[in-house]
Amino acid sequence: MTEQHTHGSAQFWDDRYRSREQLFSGNPNGVLVAEVAQLRPGRALDLGCGEGADALWLARHGWRVTAVDISHVALQRAAAEDSAGRVVWEHADLATTPPPAGSFDLVSAQYFPLRRRPEHTALRGLLAAVAPGGTLLIVGHDLADLADLPPRHEHDLDPADFYEPKDVADLLDEHWAILINETRPRTTPAPPGTHHRSDTVLRAQRRP
Repeated sequence: MTEQHTHGSAQFWDDRYRSREQLFSGNPNGVLVAEVAQLRPGRALDLGCGEGADALWLARHGWRVTAVDISHVALQRAAAEDSAGRVVWEHADLATTPPPAGSFDLVSAQYFPLRRRPEHTALRGLLAAVAPGGTLLIVGHDLADLADLPPRHEHDLDPADFYEPKDVADLLDEHWAILINETRPRTTPAPPGTHHRSDTVLRAQRRP
C-alpha cells in the first residue's frame, strides 16, 4: 500500500466514495439527533462530514454549519444535496490543519477516524475549536464488537490506531464537564458487512 493511498489520505477516501454511488444512508446519525435536539442552535462544526447528512440535518434545525472532509468526492456530493446553500463545505485534512480555535458551539465527530499521534497535537486542535460553553460530541464504534472476528489481513486497518471517545475523555481537563461517557446499543442497523452493535459516546461541555 503506497503512502498516498493510506487510510486517512484524500486519495484513500476519494477512491472509497467513488466505489459506490452513495456510500452512506443519507440519514443523520442517530446519536447526533438524540444528543443535539435539545441544544440551542449556534455555530456547528461537522468533522469528517462525508456526504453531508449530519451537516444538512443541523442546518435544517437552525445551526450555522461548517462541514469539513478530506475527500473532494464526498464534499461534491454533499454540496449537491445542499440546494439552499445552508452549509459551508470545506476541504481540509484535520490531522494537519486544525479548525479555528474557540469558534464553534458544537463540534461533532461521528465515527471520524483520527489517528493517534504523540502529544495528541491534532486532537488538541479539534478540542480547542469548541467555544466556551460549547458542546463536544464524539461517537465511535465499540471495539468489543470486533473481538470475535477472524484475524485481520496484514493490510487491514487496526482500530486501535485511532482515538476512541474514551481516549478523548481521558485528555479533558478541569475546563471541561463530561456529561456522557458510555457505550450504548446502536439505534439503527450497522452498515452492511460490519459487526457494529454498539456505539461509544462522549458528550462534554467546555466550561464558560
